[in-house]
Amino acid sequence: MTDRHVRTVLPVQAILGEGPVWIGRDAALWFVDIKSRHVHRFDPASGAARRWDAPDQVGWVLPAADGGMIAGLKSGLHRFDPANGSFTFRAQPPGHPACNRLNDATTDRAGRIWFGTMDDGESAASGRLFRHAGGMIADSGLPPVCITNGPAIGGDTLYHTDTVGRTIWRAAIRDDGTLGPEEVFVRIEDGAGHPDGSVVDAEGCLWVALWGGWGVRRYDPAGALIGTVKLPAAQITKIAFGGPDLSTAYATSARKGLDAAALAEQPEAGNLFAFDAGVAGVAVTPVAV
Repeated sequence: MTDRHVRTVLPVQAILGEGPVWIGRDAALWFVDIKSRHVHRFDPASGAARRWDAPDQVGWVLPAADGGMIAGLKSGLHRFDPANGSFTFRAQPPGHPACNRLNDATTDRAGRIWFGTMDDGESAASGRLFRHAGGMIADSGLPPVCITNGPAIGGDTLYHTDTVGRTIWRAAIRDDGTLGPEEVFVRIEDGAGHPDGSVVDAEGCLWVALWGGWGVRRYDPAGALIGTVKLPAAQITKIAFGGPDLSTAYATSARKGLDAAALAEQPEAGNLFAFDAGVAGVAVTPVAV
């Protein structure tokens, strides 16, 4: 891709920035720093930013249809109230090991949450993909992996990522929320980094953040690589489309695991970046509650 005018828009220097989501009713981008246990809100029109402390590692926040917010903490799903900063426990994934935490999430057109769990020590294959609907959490039935990532929705298709295995899978979402057979969508080659968070744009193409890959890639619906955007940090975790026309891409990044030499090479690591996507995204469907 051509130069997309990549810039830092919020120098938060997150240890593990994740989960960016544009919430239209707020005209703001929300994201988290998992390891610092922070929820962030950024208003690009004014440049204003706010931060809330979470009681545990927080993987994501999503808007709810009733005007509230749902957060994925290490222990499970919580209601999050920005007005007073409170987190109220709602539900825990079935069979959730104490060593696991919630990692990444998205919603489908029916307002169901699709979210993954992972071994917090990043070694055991105990991560699973779950579906939340009607107040209940159900296992998706997909095989466990160490680090689940990038659940993304394109129409009635779910994309999900095995980060350690460098593989992005996809499966059809049936009307009842169950999944059809999964198939490999794309494998990331050695030396290009590991696939992290992902999102689908208005043209049905999948954007994939690359941990250790210094940027993001765009794949067409057939799985062909059609674009790359380089960023000034190695560990890019996820992007979201935002702004009035959803054509600005926001990317979270991380400083986790970087030594002094690496941080000297990439002083902007952990910041929130933005660039001109050249294509619009798709508005996030609020969680049905």
